[in-house]
Amino acid sequence: MDLCRFERCCGLERIRGGVVSGIRRRGLKVGLAILLIFAAAFIALPVASLFIKSASGVTLQTLRDPVVIDALTLSLFTATTSVVIVIILGTPLSYLNARFDYPGKEIADSLIELPVVMPPMVGGIALLMAFGRMGVLGQYLHAWGVNIAFTTVAVVVAQIFVSMPFYLRQARISFEDVDLVLENAARTLGASRTQVFFSVTLPIATNGLISGAIMSFARALGEFGATIMFAGNFQGRTQTMPLAIYTAMQGDLSVSLCLALILVAISFAIIATVKILTRRMYRSDVRD
Repeated sequence: MDLCRFERCCGLERIRGGVVSGIRRRGLKVGLAILLIFAAAFIALPVASLFIKSASGVTLQTLRDPVVIDALTLSLFTATTSVVIVIILGTPLSYLNARFDYPGKEIADSLIELPVVMPPMVGGIALLMAFGRMGVLGQYLHAWGVNIAFTTVAVVVAQIFVSMPFYLRQARISFEDVDLVLENAARTLGASRTQVFFSVTLPIATNGLISGAIMSFARALGEFGATIMFAGNFQGRTQTMPLAIYTAMQGDLSVSLCLALILVAISFAIIATVKILTRRMYRSDVRD
């Protein structure tokens, strides 16, 4: 009898434990669902408010505003130019950091990623102290009649300064993910290191490099702090979309909303593109 009672008690304890465990799991799922809904609403509400407060007719009419046209044209031109320069300079540098060890590599990596954590305003002042008319290097350039600060070139320089780390980091990771066995196999077949880079390494790392370039473009397109400190805010010359939004907020809200909607649309397209490329990279890795 005592044994039967003991077995019954054990069975009841298991049932109670299972019920309690089930309640905890459901409570955890409900809590996570509430947290997810809150986070999504916190991000979606401000973005949706831009569209709610922007009448479609007013937005389409504002697209023809000279301020919008100048800011959009300048932003796309400078951001594209910046990304092209970043790719040309950053690709071999990222490959070097991924494949070779050299004295001071940790210091070099830290300097490369410093603009990511540096406040943009500080970056703008640093650029001004380096390339301004009285800057460390700028004073010599000024003596030769070359002025960078407060020109369109300054916008490109500021964008390169803040966006290059995003490409360098992604490119280095992409090169590190390339299997060395493939490169060594190509070398044993008589290919030079340059041939291996262009025929084996670069094609495999292409999706990652494109993702890094897209993120670098997005960062350059949204740059504000370093640009306004180093390049100024002159319409048609240095006034990019973020600067135009800031200026228009003081007088014409419709222009600010129009430019904001354009940046939101571009940002969403960039995120979607990066996710698609990342998914392709993951699928190709799984197949391999």
